[in-house]
Order: sequence, then C-alpha cells, then structure tokens
Amino acid sequence: MRSWIVVCGAALLSLTTAVHAEPGPVPSTADLAEGRALLRELVDLDTTHAMGTTRAAHALKAHFLAAGFAPADVTFIAPAEHPNSGNLIVRYRGKAATPAVLFLGHLDVVAANPEDWTVDPFHLIERDGWFYGRGTADMKDGDAALAAALLRLHREGWQPDHDVIAAFTADEEAGGDANGPAFLLKAHRALIDAAVAYNLDGGGGGLDHGRRTFYDIGTSEKTYVTYTLETTAPGGHGSLPGPDNPIYRLARALGRLEAYSFPVMTTATTRAYFSAMADLEPSEVSADLRAVAAVPPDLAAAARLSTSAFINAQLHTTCVATLLSGGHAENALPQRARATVQCRMMPGDSARNVLNTLTEVIAEPAISITQDAAPIVSPESVAGPAVLDRVTRVVHSMWPGIALVPSMATGFSDDRQTRNAGIPSYDVSGLWMENGENRAHGRDERIGVREFDESVEYVYRLVREMGITR
Repeated sequence: MRSWIVVCGAALLSLTTAVHAEPGPVPSTADLAEGRALLRELVDLDTTHAMGTTRAAHALKAHFLAAGFAPADVTFIAPAEHPNSGNLIVRYRGKAATPAVLFLGHLDVVAANPEDWTVDPFHLIERDGWFYGRGTADMKDGDAALAAALLRLHREGWQPDHDVIAAFTADEEAGGDANGPAFLLKAHRALIDAAVAYNLDGGGGGLDHGRRTFYDIGTSEKTYVTYTLETTAPGGHGSLPGPDNPIYRLARALGRLEAYSFPVMTTATTRAYFSAMADLEPSEVSADLRAVAAVPPDLAAAARLSTSAFINAQLHTTCVATLLSGGHAENALPQRARATVQCRMMPGDSARNVLNTLTEVIAEPAISITQDAAPIVSPESVAGPAVLDRVTRVVHSMWPGIALVPSMATGFSDDRQTRNAGIPSYDVSGLWMENGENRAHGRDERIGVREFDESVEYVYRLVREMGITR
C-alpha cells in the first residue's frame, strides 16, 4: 500500500509534466548515483506475486555482503512452502543490542499488464523528470532509499547507540499467503523484534501545484473484514416468475446497505488530523474540521464533511459491495445470488459489531451473512512527543517549517502485522507527491526524479536519527 492524504476532497490534479517544490537537500553525487542504481536494479526485477521476491532479496543481500556487512547480520529467509517469497533482514549493530529500531519495506509489487502501459513496467525509464516503472511509488523507492542509507552509513563508519534492523519483505500486496512480517513475527521474531517500527510504505509529503503543504506521518490504519451475503430459492422456469427471487431479494438488501451510514467515530489520530488541517489553511470547511475534532464530534459538521469520500472514510466504518453473482441460466429463475461486501473498520470497531450492524441493516433472515476470515487487529500507534519530535527534527532538517500531520490510512499495510504484535509503527516515507498524482498500482506508475533523490537523503537522516538514544 502507498497512499497520500487528499485534503478535504479537493479536485485531483492530472499532471503531464513534473511539478517540483522548492528543492530540498540531496545526497552527494556518489551517494545519489548509488540510490538511483539500487532503484533501477529493483524495478528491473519482476517481483509480482507470480514471480516472488527471492531474486530481489538476494540482489540486495549481495550489496550488503560486498560492502562488508557480517554474513550473520544479513539473513535471507523464506517459508519452506513458499521459497519464492524471500525476505532479507539486515541488522546494523549498535553499541547496545536493545531496544532495536525496525525499518520496514516490502519488495513485492502488484501485477502490471505491459500492453496497458506506454513504457515497459519492469524496466526503469527516466523521462521528463520522472522515473517510470512498476514499484517506483509502491514501494521500491523506499527499499532503494533504505538500502542506500545503510550502505552509506556503513561506509562512513557510523555506529548507532542501539541495533537498527531493516526488513525487506514479501507479499504485502498479495493478501498474505506468505506475508513477510507475519511469517517473521510468528516463526522468527528475534530477527525483527524491536521497540518501534518505521514503515516507508506510507506517509510522506503533499504538494499543491508544486507548493509543499504538509508532511503526513501515518499513525493508524483501518482494518478490513470481508463478508459473503448469500440467498437461495427453488428456482424454476423463467416464464413463470414469482415473488421468491434471490437476485431481487439481494438487490433490495444491498440498496439498504448503500443507504446506511455507520455511526461517526473519531480516534486520537483523526482528531489530531482534523485539527491540524483546520489550522493549516483557512477555508470554508475549517470550522467543520474543528467541530469534528472536538469530543464529542459535531454530527452536523460530520454530515457536511462526509460528502467527500475521503473524509467520510475518516469518520466512519464503511461497508461496500464489491462482487456480485446470481442465477445459472438466462431462461431459468435464479436459485442463488451472492455478494461480497468488504468493510473497512475504524480502529476500535470490531468484526462482531459490524456483523451485527449488517444483520440489522439487511433485515432479511433469508440472506445468510458469513465472515470470510478474522480481521487482523491494527490498533493506533499514537505519536507522542518522543516520536513526533524526532520525525519533526528530520523533516525540518530537509524542509524547514513544514507542518507534521498525523493521519489514518484508509487502506492497510504491514503496519497491521507489527502493531498487532505490540510494536508501535509509524509511516514515514520521504517522498513528496502532488494530490492526484499517486499512480501506485496503476498504469504508468511513476515518481519525480528530484523527489526520489530527496527521499534518499531523507531516509539516510531518518536512520541516523532513530539510531540515537535520546
């Protein structure tokens, strides 16, 4: 997952040329070249679920060993039943082993159909100020920046106060049959156990026509849970329709679900987000943003703001029908109709509450509701001063005066694995992107060349900062 905050439903921008903010620092020429070379190497490796991440993990391993990292500190590991889902864990030894700090980056990417792209998705192309290729934005940019930071720090002879761990992992995008952090936490926790985790797969800076607006630090995310709705009937000849029609029954139920809005919920993160956004720029919605940041939130303000799909998702658990099937022949009455409904739960909500609500809203005993799998709990990682001050220090060393805004992702990432395991986790990408320019998972995925170069320097500074005990 890689997502950026869209401010209050503002119109999305369709950009044809790179739009750069006032430039921030970039690495030296040699360090910059190393970051770009690592990005090229990773993008040129197809790490879709079908191909796996093992080749990419081994490619990075070779760089660390060649740089002089001890073999015992560079660990390749994959589940026995999924040998292509390789993970690489690099431990940068500190003066004390604990409490370690963990940096997360996934190596896998979503599929890309070459015929849909204007460039080869599995070959890094630089054109008009952009880097094109699958994974440039999600998230081989972060993997390359993290690897470059560790290699640079090692060359410089830096020693942190405590161990710094970098985990380059598998199957974040695939849905989890061999999810790297889940596998490591369950079977090899000692390799990545840490006091805190910093994930480069989220957060980052927002640009508005090239102007830096704010830096988003991800402190929570919604959790998904999927339900199957199914209803049946005896069926019969299509020439003799009657009242017992599963398709119509299910359609009526889905209509009721579409019209329903879950109760307004706010969290420490979303209250901080709404308050910060209200203060950043005066606008016609500032008063409503402050009102929903209050405890309790103003429901009338919440209703007005919820006309934005993004703000609606920040205020409510949501459930939406995503798949639909029914009937078996065009000249027969349907015997079965089925819908998949995926819900995205606010932190603090529960699958039991969502199921009870669905049952009440659908209000049809003839429709069964089955939960497909137990959700992975993803509690908030509230960013206290110890975390915010440190991230702010790094951000302001790159981009002075930029406001930091805690945020809740409406999607999910590997944070749900680490947070569920009791490791507070924060999204802290160094990449800046225009609203509406995020092409992660889409055609012609790309990032700005200058923005990538800046992120290489940012991640280097971030690792240094988090390696110090304050």
